[in-house]
Amino acid sequence: MFECDMCGCCCRHLDMSPLYKELDRGDGICRYLDGNLCSIYQTRPLICRVDECYDLYFKKEMTKQEFYELNYKMCKKLKGE
Repeated sequence: MFECDMCGCCCRHLDMSPLYKELDRGDGICRYLDGNLCSIYQTRPLICRVDECYDLYFKKEMTKQEFYELNYKMCKKLKGE
């Protein structure tokens, strides 16, 4: 399972990808972000579900570990690490 530290950085940079346009409240921040947490976590969109996205779209392209590494790499980039 993808380990998220719930920093909210990914939800504060939606303007970096057109895939998240519907969630963007107009300033790059997700309309459902409350502090650092998702206010609709249990019903969040598929694009916000790392493990389910992997299973549906990427498992034929790469291993789960490779997919996680790409996600962790972006996480660090968004955090400025």
